[in-house]
Amino acid sequence: MNFNIATIPGDGIGPDIVEQTILVLDKIGEKYGHRFNFTEVLAGGVAIDKTGEPLPQETIDICKKSDAVLLGAVGGPKWDNLPGDKRPEKALLGLRGELGLFANLRPALLHKPLKDACPLKAEIIGDSLDILVVRELTGGIYFGERGRRTGKYGEEAYDTETYSVKEVERIARVGFEAAMKRNKKVTSVDKANILESSRLWRAVVEEVAKDYPQVELNHMYVDNAAMQLIRNPKQFDVIVTSNMFGDILSDEASMLTGSIGMLPSASLAEGSFGLYEPIHGSAPDIAGQNKANPIATILSAAMMLRYSFGLEEEAQAIENAVTKVLEQGYRTGDIMSEGMKLVGTKEIGQLIINEL
Repeated sequence: MNFNIATIPGDGIGPDIVEQTILVLDKIGEKYGHRFNFTEVLAGGVAIDKTGEPLPQETIDICKKSDAVLLGAVGGPKWDNLPGDKRPEKALLGLRGELGLFANLRPALLHKPLKDACPLKAEIIGDSLDILVVRELTGGIYFGERGRRTGKYGEEAYDTETYSVKEVERIARVGFEAAMKRNKKVTSVDKANILESSRLWRAVVEEVAKDYPQVELNHMYVDNAAMQLIRNPKQFDVIVTSNMFGDILSDEASMLTGSIGMLPSASLAEGSFGLYEPIHGSAPDIAGQNKANPIATILSAAMMLRYSFGLEEEAQAIENAVTKVLEQGYRTGDIMSEGMKLVGTKEIGQLIINEL
């Protein structure tokens, strides 16, 4: 099978980690008889430097014509003083809106060989941890009406949280469909005791749940969910929640794994199209030095194979190869510990390819 992938290496370590991921995908293609065609495009700081815009129209057009998008990282201190609409991060919001990426899937998977990196006690996490946060990505307070005005105490600013029935229904279905392939448990996180938008959210989720009688549904207020992720994270399977709540909780869940450099993500549109990226930043201080950890990006490619291309066996092959390399004691600097073998970006990529 042939697949067209738009690649956005971006800034900092982005080119380093995307390069290794392309090599891994080429190996998968060779092994399983697929052809992956890659088209590199600009976004983020490098796009600002070359075109004056964080997200050129050409990038949008090529991404729309592709079967999926692979993104490295964007941003860095070089562009911190630019106006908000010209900053590299604006490219991410632009891609989400232009490509209709309404569902963000962020696994918090603690690999058994790295369990000592988890900040929680062993009796809390056991040998492993596997949580999937499903975050609504194109609605809510991040996209609602905003502005400044004169209020009771002078100048004030406001941001509006708004959700429609359709927006909640489609993200809920993503969560329930994911749970059907996992442990059949959904925890919907809201603030229905205070927010009207959360009361609508809860009502719609309950309606969607009727179509998935095999799945256990629980509701949880966001403040309690933040506490429970630390107190008893193993109670969660799939968490489905709003844009802002998901932004916060997915970062909290990611730190339970001990290294943000290990975690992939998928941002999905309706149908099979998706954008895949690691959740870490651009780390410009180690860019081009063969120090970056490419595993999160490589695992993001595995999610691409699974969710956009329907290649479950191939996705599992990548994930198994990563686990085997970790079991053999190989580590990049961010996950290095005493007694392990320190390797660089290119070496860890080649080790994964060797396992494949």
